[in-house]
Amino acid sequence: MVENENRYIISDKKFGYINWLGFFTLYKKEILRFIIVAIQTIISPLVTALLFLMVLSLAIGNERASVLGFPFITFLAPGLIAMQIIQQSFAHTSSSIMIGKIQGNIVDILYAPLSPAEVTLAVILAGVTRSFVIAIFSIIVFAFVTELPFYNFFYIFLYTFLGSFILGAVGFIVGLWSEKFDNMASATNFIIVPLSFLSGTFYSIERLPGILQTVSKWNPFFYMIDGFRYGFLGTSDGSIKFGSLYLIILSCLFWFVSYILFKKGYKIKS
Repeated sequence: MVENENRYIISDKKFGYINWLGFFTLYKKEILRFIIVAIQTIISPLVTALLFLMVLSLAIGNERASVLGFPFITFLAPGLIAMQIIQQSFAHTSSSIMIGKIQGNIVDILYAPLSPAEVTLAVILAGVTRSFVIAIFSIIVFAFVTELPFYNFFYIFLYTFLGSFILGAVGFIVGLWSEKFDNMASATNFIIVPLSFLSGTFYSIERLPGILQTVSKWNPFFYMIDGFRYGFLGTSDGSIKFGSLYLIILSCLFWFVSYILFKKGYKIKS
């Protein structure tokens, strides 16, 4: 590790072609990090989604016309689950890197015999795992409190993975960029939350004016939520094939950016 202009350049560590033991050790450490505080990391997002569902169900109920051929609450439920999935993956990776920088224990990762690719993938996949845990619990609970059809489990799995992986990579980048928790909160409040609410979670984008529909169809959050909803309802606002390809490309792109930034030691200080 070489210091250059207050930055670290993280050299490749040689421990075989892939250090599987180190990779899974870091992955396990990240898993334990959110399991220990499960009330905050798993139960809280589930309760938040249930509150949204309850309030909108009481406020609107059956008064609103069907959306995509389904009752509004049935349409809404998968979107609420997907919104929590992607937000929590972002929260996991961004907080992991940010806390490591503030507490100084990120050096444990920097000095470990792990390559930048192994570190980034271990942390991001831990965020993906957290999202899957939330998804499983949410689906079970929502199935008891509302009518929740299941069309294709493959698309539920695919879009859970793609959505949480992209937001995990974005969270990793934001964690590196942030110098204090205010920076991380700004990214959440001004980027993540608005894009989530403008992604068709609570409505079909067919109701939007033409130009806003076009803008929405370039919002990756729209495809994350629309594809996840497709796995339940079997119908969607956008193209599932295009959405899948679009999210796969973004997954590779954001992971590569997180890999390059971490390898260069972007804003990682002693």
